[in-house]
Amino acid sequence: MSNDHIIKSMLSDRVSMTPNGFVADLLSPDQFTDCYELFFDKIFEISASDIAGVAGYGEFDEDCKTEYSTCRDYLIGNFAEDKEGYWFNWKELFDTTILDRDFVEAYMKEMNDRIEYCEGNRYLVNNNTFFENMITDGKTTVGFPDWSRSGICDFLLDFAIMDLNKPYLNIPELLVAYCSKRNIVIPDFKERYLCMAYYKGIDVLRWHASIDDTESCESIMKSISELKNRIYAL
Repeated sequence: MSNDHIIKSMLSDRVSMTPNGFVADLLSPDQFTDCYELFFDKIFEISASDIAGVAGYGEFDEDCKTEYSTCRDYLIGNFAEDKEGYWFNWKELFDTTILDRDFVEAYMKEMNDRIEYCEGNRYLVNNNTFFENMITDGKTTVGFPDWSRSGICDFLLDFAIMDLNKPYLNIPELLVAYCSKRNIVIPDFKERYLCMAYYKGIDVLRWHASIDDTESCESIMKSISELKNRIYAL
């Protein structure tokens, strides 16, 4: 059974991998505000998937297996210098690109200090909820055709990615209102959200640094540095 078929078998029938519509990145802020509940509904439906047969944490391999036994192993291991592939010896970027060592180390510590809140929170995550990777008709449906980065982690990761992509849409602020309206309680929400946001923020930051995308790096650093005040104000 292929990776996509295994993932499809976990998903609710209400989550589409082959949606009709247009790329969600084309939505204006006002249009998103009018339909954001569609996106949130689907992310919660993804998180409700049956993962009883899947152990551990991390992105899926081609057999939908994870690499790490704990959340801490996953988040820390993702930044290991000896990880084979694209990120081997990635800390050399501190000397060759705009990537700022002090900034990265400070927010790695912020992430590390909050991992305990995420430990034990295991859900299926799309892990690629950038707006260019989601399809919507803006009225009734949102779908996710790209599952190449999917795996097991705290479901707040998928919301944090949306906010990292477009912080001006106020994703966590809308999420708190959404949960209040539906009587959804997310234990340790603020610390879990920050942990996931710092993890993905650092990961995306080093990617943009690796391709010399200075403008994106500056935008991401601004978003990361402002996030704690936003979350603690909720």
